[in-house]
Amino acid sequence: MKYPYLPLRDFTILPEQKATLFFGRKKSIIALEHAIEENSLVVLSAQKNPKTNSPKIEDIYVTGTLSEIEQIVKLTDGTFKAVLCGKKPFNITKLIEKEAYFVEGKTVNDVFKWESRKTEVEAIMRNIITGFQQYAKLNSNVNIEDVINIISTGDPFKLCYGVMSQLNVKVKEKQKLLESNNILEKLEIVYSALIGEIEILEIDKKIKEKVRNQISRNQKEYYLNEQLNAIQNELGYKSDPKSELIELENKFKDLDLPEYVREKVDNELKKLKSMHPASGETSIVRNYLEWIADIPWNKFTEDENDLNKVEEILNNDHFGLEKVKDRITEYIAVKILSKSNNSPILCFVGPPGVGKTSLGKSIARALKRKFVRMSLGGVKDEAEIRGHRRTYIGSLPGKIIQGMKKAGSSNPVFLLDEIDKISSDYRGDPSSALLEVLDPEQNHTFNDHYLGMDYDLSNVLFLATANSLETIPHPLRDRMEIIKIEGYTEYEKVEIAKQYLLPNLLKDTGLIEHINVKFSEGGFLKIIREYTREAGVRNLKRETEKILRKIAKKVVKGEIDTDNKLIGKNNIEKFLGVPKFKNSQNQNKSKIGVTNGLAWTQAGGDTLTIEVSIMKGSGNVVITGKLGEVMQESAKAALTYVRTRAEVLGLVDDFYKLIDFHIHVPEGAIPKDGPSAGITIATSLVSAVTGIPVKGDVAMTGEITLRGEILPIGGLKEKLLAAKRAGITTVILPEKNENELKEIPERILSGLNIIQLNNMDDVLINSLEITEETKKRFREEFRSIYYSKKINRSIIKDFQNITMLKH
Repeated sequence: MKYPYLPLRDFTILPEQKATLFFGRKKSIIALEHAIEENSLVVLSAQKNPKTNSPKIEDIYVTGTLSEIEQIVKLTDGTFKAVLCGKKPFNITKLIEKEAYFVEGKTVNDVFKWESRKTEVEAIMRNIITGFQQYAKLNSNVNIEDVINIISTGDPFKLCYGVMSQLNVKVKEKQKLLESNNILEKLEIVYSALIGEIEILEIDKKIKEKVRNQISRNQKEYYLNEQLNAIQNELGYKSDPKSELIELENKFKDLDLPEYVREKVDNELKKLKSMHPASGETSIVRNYLEWIADIPWNKFTEDENDLNKVEEILNNDHFGLEKVKDRITEYIAVKILSKSNNSPILCFVGPPGVGKTSLGKSIARALKRKFVRMSLGGVKDEAEIRGHRRTYIGSLPGKIIQGMKKAGSSNPVFLLDEIDKISSDYRGDPSSALLEVLDPEQNHTFNDHYLGMDYDLSNVLFLATANSLETIPHPLRDRMEIIKIEGYTEYEKVEIAKQYLLPNLLKDTGLIEHINVKFSEGGFLKIIREYTREAGVRNLKRETEKILRKIAKKVVKGEIDTDNKLIGKNNIEKFLGVPKFKNSQNQNKSKIGVTNGLAWTQAGGDTLTIEVSIMKGSGNVVITGKLGEVMQESAKAALTYVRTRAEVLGLVDDFYKLIDFHIHVPEGAIPKDGPSAGITIATSLVSAVTGIPVKGDVAMTGEITLRGEILPIGGLKEKLLAAKRAGITTVILPEKNENELKEIPERILSGLNIIQLNNMDDVLINSLEITEETKKRFREEFRSIYYSKKINRSIIKDFQNITMLKH
C-alpha cells in the first residue's frame, strides 16, 4: 500500500493514541493535503536524528504508525496544526521522495492466540493495570478518563499502547514497543518503563516531603538549599562543608607557595575551620583562599632564547617597525647574557591603527609567553588597580592580580592598553597606583589591598600603549621607556595590505576557497589616497573588507566568475562608490589669504588650512575655528610681525587701523591648539593684506616670535607623513629641527622639497607667489631692518618727546 508520509522530530505516535502535532516543512504540508484529498490516512514515524531536514530511508525508523487525520487547521504563519489518531503499526519498505514524501509498505495486525500463554499474559496485564493506577496517583497530569478507558480494556495490545502513550519515555523505548511482534515482549517493555517512571515519581515525592518537613513556609532560601541537599543525597553525594575544607587544604598542599603566603594560608584555614558554615564571613574567607590558590605564584613559562626565531615571528606579524623589533631582540639578548629577570616597561606611543596592541600579542608569541590585555580607558577608581579591601562580600583583587590569574603564569606579557586615557575622581588616582606596578625597583613587592600581602611582578614584561604622551602624568611616564610608532607611508600601507590584511580578510570572509581575489598596487593606492586619510591602516582594512563582502555576496548569488577577480584602480569605485577625498594635486591651488599648515593630533599628523580675510573697519581682530589660547596668542604675535614689516610690504603705517581681520581655521567643531601655527597665520595675514597668493603646494609648521624668529616644533615625522598624504611637494620647517630631520627615513622624505628656515622673512620669500625681482627686493629690505636702528628709533623718539612734555 502507498500512503503520504510525515517524518516526526523526537516523537513517536502509537496506535490508539491521539496527538496534536504541528507541521511546517513544505513536503509535510503537501503530504497532508494529499491525505485530506483521499482518505485522511497518513503514515508517521520518528527520525533518528531530529536535526535532519530532508531525511532519507536510512534516517527514519522503518516501523511507524498508520494514522487518521481527525482535524486540521492552517495557522497564520503558514504552518498546519493537525489532530491525528494512531490506528495500526506500519512497516515501511520504500520511501518515495517527490514534491512530498510517500511510503510503500503494509500494516501489521496485532493478533494473538490466547490459549497457549493466556495465564502469563493476564498476570502481566494485571500488574500493568495496578502499576498504572499507582502512576496516575503520583502524576497529576494523567487524565482520569484516560485511566478508566485504558484499565477497562481487555485487549493486551490496546493496554500496551494506551499505557505507553501516557509515560514520559524516550522515542527509542516507544519504538521498541512498536517494532515488537511478540505480545509478551510488548507487555514486558511497557511494564519495565512503567516501573521506572513510578520510581522517579516516588523519589521526587520523597524529596519534596523531606524538605517540606524540615523548613517553614517563609524560609525560601533555606527551602531551596535543603531541596538541593535532598536531591544530592538521592544521587549518592552530598555537599559537606567539611569535605570542601579538606578539598581546599589538599589543593594548597600541591602548590609551590612562598613562605609568607603559606603562613597566611595556614592562618586563614584555621580561622575557616572554627566558623559556622552558614555565616557570611565564611564565604569571604573561602573566596579569599580560592583566589590565593588560583593566582600563579611560582609558575613560569620557558622563554624563547633563539633570537633568529624571535626576529622571524616579529617580521612575519608586522611590516616595518624596525626600532621596536630591535628593542625586543635587545631585551632577549641581555636576558640571555645576564640571566636577569628584570623586565623593562615599554610604552608604544602612536596614532590609532598603527599596530600597537597587535604588536604586544606578537611579542608574547615570539617569547612563548602568555598574553594578557588590560584596558585602562575610563578607569577612575584606584581600587581597580590595587583591589578592594576584604571588608564586605563581593570584594575582589585589582585588575593586575585578576590579569595574573587569567594568564596562569608568573611571567606573562601584560599589556596596559590606552594608558593615556586613565583618569581620576574622588575614589582615588589610578595612575598613582600604577607607579608601583611599573617601577622595576618596586614591583617585586606589589601589594594588592585584597590579598593583603606582596606579589612579585618583576618577572612580568609590561607593555603600555598610548595615543599621546601629553595626558600621561610625568611620574608615570618617567617609569616607562617610550617607543614612538608613527604612521605609515603609502608604500608601507600597500605592503601591509598585501602581506597581512588581504590574506587574513580572504580567510575571514570565506572567499579563499571559492574565488581567486587579487588587488593591484594601483587599487590599494586608490583606496589609500581617495578613501582613507589616516596614519594607520584601520580604515584601509575596513574598506578592503567592504569590497570583499560585496564580492562574497555576488559569489553566493552566482553573479560573478569564480575563477579569478582582479581589483584595480579602475573598478574600485564600483565597490566603494564616489571617493571621499579629492585628488590632492587638483585641490592644492594657490589662493590669497589661505595657507597650508601642518598639525599633530592624537590620530597622527594632519593638514590645517588657515584662512584670513580683511574688510573695512577699525583694527578689530576676529578669531574663529575653536582655537585654544596658544593659537590665539600665535595669531596676535603674527599680526605684530606683519605690522613691523608694513614698509617693506608696501603698506601704510597705520594700515591695521583701517581694516578688520578675520582669522579662521575650518572645521570649527574640532578644538585646535598647539605652538606650531605662528608662521602659517603670519603668511596668511601677509597674503591677505598684500593680495599676493600663497603657493598651494607649500605647507609649513613652526612658531613665530615678535622679531620673526622661528621656533622648533614636535611631531615632525607625523606632519611630514600628513604632507605626503595631502599631495604637498614643499614643506617649510624650522631650522632648529635639523637634527630631528636626520632621523626621518628616506622613504618619507622622498618626493618632498624640505626648506629649513630660521626667520619669518625667508618664509614669505619661499611661500608667496612673487617674481624673482620681488624676492630680491624683499631679501634686501628685510635684511636692512633692525628693530633697534630703523623701526624702533622713531618709536623711541616719540616716546621721549611724550615723556619730556609730561615733565
